[in-house]
Amino acid sequence: MYTVPFGKSDLQFDLPPGMTGALAVSLSGSPIRDLEGAIEETLAAPVDAPPLREMASPRDKICIVFTDITRASPDHLLVPALLRELEAAGVPDDRITLLCGVGLHRPSTPEEKAIKLGQDVVARYRVVDHHAEDPNATVDLGRTETGIPLTVNRLAYEADLLIATGIVEPHQFAGYSGGRKTVAIGAAGEATIASTHGPGMMDHPGTRLGRIEGNPFHEAANEAARRAGLRFILNMVLDDRKHPVAVLAGKPEAAFRRLVAEARRIYEVPIPGQVDVAVAGVGFPKDANIYQACRAASYLFFAPVPVVRDGGVIIVPAPTPEGAGHGTGERRFFEKISGASNMASLLREMRASGYPPGAQRAFIMAKVLERVRVIVVGSQTPDIVRQVHMIPAHDMEDAFRISAQNIGRRDLEVLVVPHALLTLPIVS
Repeated sequence: MYTVPFGKSDLQFDLPPGMTGALAVSLSGSPIRDLEGAIEETLAAPVDAPPLREMASPRDKICIVFTDITRASPDHLLVPALLRELEAAGVPDDRITLLCGVGLHRPSTPEEKAIKLGQDVVARYRVVDHHAEDPNATVDLGRTETGIPLTVNRLAYEADLLIATGIVEPHQFAGYSGGRKTVAIGAAGEATIASTHGPGMMDHPGTRLGRIEGNPFHEAANEAARRAGLRFILNMVLDDRKHPVAVLAGKPEAAFRRLVAEARRIYEVPIPGQVDVAVAGVGFPKDANIYQACRAASYLFFAPVPVVRDGGVIIVPAPTPEGAGHGTGERRFFEKISGASNMASLLREMRASGYPPGAQRAFIMAKVLERVRVIVVGSQTPDIVRQVHMIPAHDMEDAFRISAQNIGRRDLEVLVVPHALLTLPIVS
């Protein structure tokens, strides 16, 4: 019996007769038992930086960029800890702005802000969403040496002290998320998001899961954060059960690299070879819409060696009550991929003409769907699943039946990855 996340609950299943299964799970770290104490400890002795209370002064304008609801970062603990440091420095409440780094996703709701930060923080401080599409809300930071335009939220740029939270975990473009990314992408203007998610970046061999060195996305994000003035981060590593296993504060690049080392130890898991079928678990909140949930399929496809053989199947259990998703990026993804007759022609068109930010997920999934089938199990919006060239299945039994039909045999090798966004299978 296998178990994978499904919404806020779990889904259990057995493999059909004739199929053989294996399990890929990230390593168990030692969960931090006193997380609030660990946060206070790292804030008292940050990596390559003085304590925040020594960096801030009462006259400073402060901006803290925090992650949106689609990220599992426990900002309800991280942000209040940062605010206590600023209070100790004598910074008045009205000099502090809390900026939700939504990128091009939909704005956060009042309820989501309260979940992310706590109701007391929302009531006491100014909390705003980033608006990537509003040119008046961003500042031009110039271009990188490779021509990538860099823009950032004006409130972040004009702050005397810019701080960010985040989690360090495998990321399809950045190699590992966290560190610089909450500001560099979450608070970036549309031009930066478009360029860093364009076809040239997506086709570059260095833009891979788990890769930092030689990764042009990582390099552009680092430069964007530096020019924006990011001076301090408070980031965490979580295991696949969302338990905190590491937390560090300090200078962005130095603290980030230490956390990447810990993340590699947790997330990167050897497997003996490619398989016919992979079951890619997602869970809440990522499985609320297809845009986010299909990351599980692309993560396994864009591992250093694709986990599934050409012609195979990736099964993603996800309720997707929001359909494709409601944000600007999600709508662009849906419009691009649903309007395509086939994936090869879509890739040719998008490479030739480019695409707006958000539509990069259509480009990525076209690359996946050109080589493998993706089945979404338990979707509340099966018609939308079909429109984006994926296959809806009522349950896991139905998904395995469809897999056998597509591959043409029943003696399939199956790899179950319960937490596909937090596990990086490495073919050894």
